[in-house]
Amino acid sequence: MIGMLMFLTALVFLLFGIPVAFAFGGVAILFALLFPWDVGLQVFELLPFRIYGIMQNFTLMAVPLFIFMGLILEKSKMAEELLESMGKLFGPVRGGLAISTVLVGAILAASTGIVGASVVMMGLITLPIMLKHRYDPKLASGTIVASGTLGQIIPPSVVLIVLGDVMYVSVGDLFKAAVMPGIVLTSLYILYILILAWLKPSVAPAMEREPIPYAKLLLKALKAILPPLLLIVAVLGSIFAGIASPTESAAVGVVGAIFLSILKRTFSLETLRYASLETVKLSAMIFMILIGATAFSLVFNAFDGGDFVHRFFTEELGSKWTFILVTMAVIFVLGFFVDFIEISFIVVPILVPIAASFGIDPVWFAILIAMNLQASFLTPPFGFALFYLKGAAGDKVTTGEIYKGVVPFIFLQMTALTIVMLWPKIIYWLG
Repeated sequence: MIGMLMFLTALVFLLFGIPVAFAFGGVAILFALLFPWDVGLQVFELLPFRIYGIMQNFTLMAVPLFIFMGLILEKSKMAEELLESMGKLFGPVRGGLAISTVLVGAILAASTGIVGASVVMMGLITLPIMLKHRYDPKLASGTIVASGTLGQIIPPSVVLIVLGDVMYVSVGDLFKAAVMPGIVLTSLYILYILILAWLKPSVAPAMEREPIPYAKLLLKALKAILPPLLLIVAVLGSIFAGIASPTESAAVGVVGAIFLSILKRTFSLETLRYASLETVKLSAMIFMILIGATAFSLVFNAFDGGDFVHRFFTEELGSKWTFILVTMAVIFVLGFFVDFIEISFIVVPILVPIAASFGIDPVWFAILIAMNLQASFLTPPFGFALFYLKGAAGDKVTTGEIYKGVVPFIFLQMTALTIVMLWPKIIYWLG
């Protein structure tokens, strides 16, 4: 029970605005001091060895590399060209601008995987265009934030790299398994927009077709798609073919992103400096959270918190499907208040041995968790994608419109999660 009290205390600290790493690390020290006869500060003697092990982790080296790749591409103007050409291509269709936003979001997800960059870029570029063409602000906002979070499930995804490490599963297998769920989710978004635009033409009216031959628009769109497509093939293709590990392919992606930036004449020392500094900041944040989570888990396990959770699921619930449903519900609710990194490093390790005792496929279980964690970027009050869009949009849309607009897309994410849950073999369609 003390372990559960620790977790609730950490949530309270987060609600008071204490940074995540310090909230979990501070709670660990606090409870070690409060119960010296049970735990005491000597429990932290293991912490340096755990941290050293983290720093030596070859898989986690892919995280800063993929972040750096995404930041270089962010400055390459690739997204702007994609959004402009795809918007003109699909604009004359009802809901076409929203559909083009989803497709560009999926392409950016497969080439950069950085949610913040994708949401901000699409918020700055497509939101004014959609509002200018009388799109409903709620639909426009929801489409942008939902499309921007596709990078959490479509590989190369930082979430999948972290889950692969935490759950002792091959990251390459997770990347393969995540492709079809990503396609399913993207298809659901497009289907929803098409149906809504057909039922309510006023929420997503068609643009007037420009006096340009359609073949010329198509050629321009293909030219914009080709560079990121080649990068996707180089990064994911090398993993799927077994030529390179995810970390090695991330290095290939960095070289490819710099090469594309040079070809587009957007590369400069200032770009390199910006990408390097931001990569250090983001990577430091992730690893600080990991260290805080490690300290928390040391004390949590010292209070037999892991054993308590294991007994609850195996003895009280005693059913594989009950365990999965309760786990998904808990992760979904936690996503309203806690970031995916904390859930991955603190909650998931507790669930891994329980899933193994039920004989659950670890790859399938990891994909379910990843799809659930994606929703944490959209769920109020702490959905980061909502903050990113509001920051980029300014006064163009209200916070209320963003919150309302994202609700249908959260339901679509849960629908995609249910599809993968009921048809597990879908994740193995690529082998």
